[in-house]
Amino acid sequence: MKILVVTQYFWPESFVVVNDLIHELAEQGHEVHVLTGKPNYPDGKIFPGYSSGGYQREMYGDKITVSRVPLRARGSGGGKNMVLNYLSFLFNAIWHSGKVVKGEKYDVIFAVALSPITAVIPAVFLKRRLKAPLVVWVQDLWPESLSATGFIKNKHVLGAVGAMVRWIYSSCDRILVQSRGFFAPISRFADPAKLEYYPNSYREPEAAPEDESRIPPEILRMMDSNFCVLFAGNIGTAQAVETIVEAARKLVHLPDCKLVMVGSGSMLGWVENQKKLHNLDNLVLAGRYPASEMPNFFRRAQALLVSLKREEIFGYTVPSKIQAYFAAGRPIIAALDGEGAQVVREAGAGLVCDAEDVPGLCGCIEQLYRMDAGARQELAVAGRRYYLEHFEMRKQATELSRLLAAATEIYNARH
Repeated sequence: MKILVVTQYFWPESFVVVNDLIHELAEQGHEVHVLTGKPNYPDGKIFPGYSSGGYQREMYGDKITVSRVPLRARGSGGGKNMVLNYLSFLFNAIWHSGKVVKGEKYDVIFAVALSPITAVIPAVFLKRRLKAPLVVWVQDLWPESLSATGFIKNKHVLGAVGAMVRWIYSSCDRILVQSRGFFAPISRFADPAKLEYYPNSYREPEAAPEDESRIPPEILRMMDSNFCVLFAGNIGTAQAVETIVEAARKLVHLPDCKLVMVGSGSMLGWVENQKKLHNLDNLVLAGRYPASEMPNFFRRAQALLVSLKREEIFGYTVPSKIQAYFAAGRPIIAALDGEGAQVVREAGAGLVCDAEDVPGLCGCIEQLYRMDAGARQELAVAGRRYYLEHFEMRKQATELSRLLAAATEIYNARH
């Protein structure tokens, strides 16, 4: 198939769920063209080698054509900067679409609906221009995410956003959802018959050789000599890092049990201050590393921790790090509500407590700490098995190909 992918975020931005899946589609023989913006996530600055203005075309690997439209970087954040960033992609993607698709025909348009949902609007425009089916993959719930984060509180504005979302979904031929928990909220804005479950997948990175690793040797030695519970990824408000810090305070009676946080984010400074304030030697802030280093962390961890805040919207989603955790073959501790917790239970891959439940999280960590190695290995094997069945990248790329082909066949039969 010839596939036009529309996504505001793409390589070299670190959205591996998107980057690796699109790469795998090309590896499986599909002709892929990506329409995206200039890279600036997560730091809010245009990446070196790019400028915010001007249309640009390049290759991702040797098989994927990438068209980049001008983009206003999100800067240091804040509502105004975010809105301008979203609108700049929306209008520039439409404005430059003639150059992007000139003289081309596509079997299907595949839009990745990371936040914001407005990034799908250029795909709706292109659907009508190209007379091709549109399949959208929903990664975030709108307008629910706006109200849950407090980004928009005005009911009239939220109502207008809801009307926009309803229009976008009505323009789609198929809507794929990354979590089964998305069915109910999205059905309020879309025909339920259009919905299909299609989870995030994960491609295991090639591990960096340990003799070339960027991880400081003292961190590797510390992990080798202690019982380490590893949290990897964004250290932000959504991840309920306050719960992790409070758990560290209550687990000081286990001196060889360490909570290791790998990553960065808006709450990192706060965590650093709490570590100093409470003298938390059992809380280790390892820094931020490329994906190739993660296997070196995962293999040393006795458990992998995922947490989210106690918000209704987070109960609908499955954090993307869960797929990586399953693949790593380590027991999981999930301080989550809803669908994310259900997936861990269904896999039999670890221990679960409620979101923001400090005693519950401490209990899970201490239970795993005192568990014999054989029992921990059973949890690890179950998670790995579940990954291979449900989240392995090649298998899921083949499934996506099937879904896109089915949408194309139905569209062509109707037109």
